[in-house]
Formats: sequence, structure tokens, C-alpha cells
Amino acid sequence: MKKLNVAILGCGTVGGGTYDILLNNHDIIQKRTGADVKVTRILDIKHREDIPDELYTERIEDIYEDPDIDCVVETLGGIDPSTGFMLGAMKAGKHVISANKAAIANSWKELNETAAENGVKFLFEASVGGGIPVLTAIKGQLSGNNFLEVMGIVNGTTNYILTKMTEEGASYEDVLKDAQDKGFAEKDPTADVDGIDAANKLSILIALLFDKYIPPMDIPRCGIRHITQLDIGEAEMKGEKIKLIAHATLKPDGTVKCSVKPEGIPKTHPLAGVSNEFNAVYVVGDMVGETMFYGKGAGALPTGSAIVGDILSLI
Repeated sequence: MKKLNVAILGCGTVGGGTYDILLNNHDIIQKRTGADVKVTRILDIKHREDIPDELYTERIEDIYEDPDIDCVVETLGGIDPSTGFMLGAMKAGKHVISANKAAIANSWKELNETAAENGVKFLFEASVGGGIPVLTAIKGQLSGNNFLEVMGIVNGTTNYILTKMTEEGASYEDVLKDAQDKGFAEKDPTADVDGIDAANKLSILIALLFDKYIPPMDIPRCGIRHITQLDIGEAEMKGEKIKLIAHATLKPDGTVKCSVKPEGIPKTHPLAGVSNEFNAVYVVGDMVGETMFYGKGAGALPTGSAIVGDILSLI
């Protein structure tokens, strides 16, 4: 029987969810793939009580130097040291899977080039849209299309805030506090509410859809802090809902027009019905036409599901 040994960098929300899926669904994964997939190393300082201590290490070198580890899953978040760890794993001949949109978007070329140079796979389905398999579709079933446009609600925090402001008439400040209390928003919500997270994800989408890399800091960006009930009321009068939209179009001259900003979306548009913490990505191809991918954009198990899908694709 084939074996695939996995190391997880960071066993927090997403890394822990990935571990749980590989453990709890081990038998069905083995039945479907004909392979025994196991987590054999975890890089983390904190130990979960239900995970054997012998799996843990605080030395990245223990993972680099272990010839039995086939695949490294990076779920630490942030740009450093995550990027360096991924590059090191690739140079050690290990496939890398990541959910880290910030590191991927900011080091797109280096990560992909290093993977190619070392003959390993670099997979990152979970970096955009959590459990939604949009990147796999773009790279696979839809790859015969010339892509023309992408619009995405790709940040659950801002979508939750705007949904509650629209449906309950509450202020931005009150809904943000509610989102923080419920765990939908971080204590420091800057990356979400200022559109930084969405810009990272749009950078990745642009690179895959249009084969053009635009660093996230070069994407025009405006967040939702300034949105008021007056704005929402004016949108309602026009038959629209305000959503934070990551938007890119391929212009006739081959350049890409892109932005992350609140937009009034007609209520007849599929994205208008995407509420609360859900995400959706709307893609237009010249042959397939309009398509939309919808689902949970974050969370331990939805994001872990996408990571496990990438792991299984290696088999």
C-alpha cells in the first residue's frame, strides 16, 4: 500500500482541523485513494492534549531532515517565518501545501519557482475561499477558457458585518463588536475591514486566471470602516446590496483592471445573496460563461477540507 507522511507547521485552528480530518476520516481516505496518509510530525510550541507528544517538535530542521516526510502543510499564517519554512521544505525535496494567502500572495514568484526548481508540488487551494474548491476548478476543469472577469466575496468578517448592518440596521461599530464577541472578527480587525486579506486573495486569483502577477500592495484597496446606514439605505433604493468585492477584469489590451472596495451589487446578481460569513467567487470564462463557487470561506474543518484535498491530489 502506498504511504504519504505529512508534517503540519502550526497546529492551531486550520492545522488542527487538518489533523482531525486526516485522523477521523483516515479509513475512508485510505479506501478512496489506496494510500495510508498519516501525520508524522507537527511543528508547534503548544501541545494539544489529544495529540501524542512524540509528534511534536520545535525545530523545523527535524522536518527538513526527515527523509520519510513527503509533504509539509503550512498553516502558521503571516509572511515570516512561514515563507522561509515553505522554501526550506521545497529545497529539502518535500511537497508544500499552504492556506497562507499573505505569504503566497507576497512571494508568489519565489514560491512557485522554487517548487519547480526542486521538482515538488506547491498547492494552495485553501488560501482563497476556505473550503470552496475554486482554484482547483480554475486550474483544472475550466482551464480551457480565456477568463474575462472575477468578482469575489472572499472575506467572511466583512461580509458578516455588512450583512448585519443591512438586515438589522445596526452601526458598523456595534456589529464589529458583535463579530469580535462571536469569533468572526479578530481583536485587531485591520486586515479584514481594510481589505488587506481580500487583496491577498485577489492577487492569487489574478495570477491563476490571467497569468499576471500583481502584488497585493499594488491592488487599489478601500475597506468598509466608512460604510454607514445612509450608504446602505441609498443602495437599497437602487435595488442593491453593499458588499466588499474583490474585482478584476481582463481589458482588451491585455492589462488587468482590479480593485478591492465596497460595491453596490444589484439584488439580481448571484453575489447579492451571499450572506454572513459565507464566501463566493464569481468567474466568467469565454466558453463556460458565468460560474459561481459558494461555501464556507474559513474555519477549521472547511479550510482543513481543502488542505486535505490538496494532500490527496499528491497521491
